[in-house]
This record gives sequence, C-alpha cells and structure tokens, in this order.
Amino acid sequence: MQKIMIIEDEPSVREELASLLRDEGYAPVVVVDFVEVKKQVEQVAPDLILLDMGLPGCDGLTLCTQLRRAADIPIIFVTGRDSVGDELSALSLGGDDYITKPYHIPLLLAHIRVVLRRGNGEKDVDTRRAAGLTLNLRKGTVSAGSHTEELTRNEVQILACLMDRAGEIVSRMELIEALWENQVYIDDNTLSVNITRLRGKLERIGTPNCIRTRRGMGYQLGCREA
Repeated sequence: MQKIMIIEDEPSVREELASLLRDEGYAPVVVVDFVEVKKQVEQVAPDLILLDMGLPGCDGLTLCTQLRRAADIPIIFVTGRDSVGDELSALSLGGDDYITKPYHIPLLLAHIRVVLRRGNGEKDVDTRRAAGLTLNLRKGTVSAGSHTEELTRNEVQILACLMDRAGEIVSRMELIEALWENQVYIDDNTLSVNITRLRGKLERIGTPNCIRTRRGMGYQLGCREA
C-alpha cells in the first residue's frame, strides 16, 4: 500500500485529504507537528507528499527545497495560492505538480495517480496500483495484501481501465470502447458477465464492493468497507 504524507496545517483540510486517500486504498500519514518536518519525512519514507505552501515556522517552498536536497520523493503542492508566480516557484524548486484549493476531488486523485506512476518509472510499466489493489498486466493477476487471483484477458483490461480512472465514474460504453482499442471485442452483455466474475475474484482477495455500480452512469472503482 502506497504511503502519502500530508503536510498541511489546517486540520479540516488534512483530515479531509486523509479520509479521501484512505477510501482510495492509500495509506495517509498526517503531519501534525511542524517542527523538524524533514526528519519526519525521512523516517516515514512516503511514496508521495501533498504539501501546502503556508506552514507554521517554515513555508512550503523552503521545505520543498530542503526535501529535494535529501531525497527524490514526488511532491504535489496543494495550496490556496493561485498566482502564476507561486506555481512557477513551486515547480522550479522541485515540485512535481501544483493543485489549487478548492480542488475537484476526481482531478486531484487523477494527478496523484499520474505523479505516482511517473515516480515509479519504467519498472512499473506493467503494473497498476489503486484502491488497495495491485494489477500485474504481464502476469494477468490482481493482488490485495497477501492474496492474489488470476484474471482473464477481458478482466485484466476492464480492471486496468477502472484503475486508471479510480474514483471516477466510467460508463459502460467507455469500457467497451477501451477494450476494443486493446483488441478485445465484447458487447454489452459480455461486459456484464465479466464485471460479475471480476467482482467475485476481488471479493476472494478480501476487497468486496470494490467495483460500485452507479445506476444510469456506469462503474466506479474505490474500495470501501462492506
């Protein structure tokens, strides 16, 4: 499970972010003591940092500079500052992305997924991670914790599409079109059968209710407790 550290001094914002990340299968780590933040980062070794600019004792730009000297952890600025100058400063000092508040949740999650994949590099080109799941495209398997299930070609492509857009609603037609682009030819009825089988396998690895049906709209990936 990927660890995402939240460095944000506003309690309501950081708790909202932590809850959102937890629902999406990440392991949020919340900073509440802003003394020696760099040391806390080194101890946790997160996969990604969500960093605010206005912090007590040390602004986010200075902290980003310090962190960049010590490690190559991806950093996304999540801040209320919306000037072009602030964004340019953040990116030039080592930030990987810049999101302004109030953020649109699906957009924020999409940016997080992109930055995490970019940070993983080529070694993870055949792997998708989202909502507590790890999909290995080359092996055709999906894992959660220590449990693994083998998937059919159709199931792999469906789950990959949902994981690439985890947290978003994906229509049935979008899934069918995505499969056709990958040379998998299915119709609407076949999609229903594959979704049912895929849900059964996800339940067997301990992640029931991972694929939600949004009536009249499509499907949404985002594991939650049953």
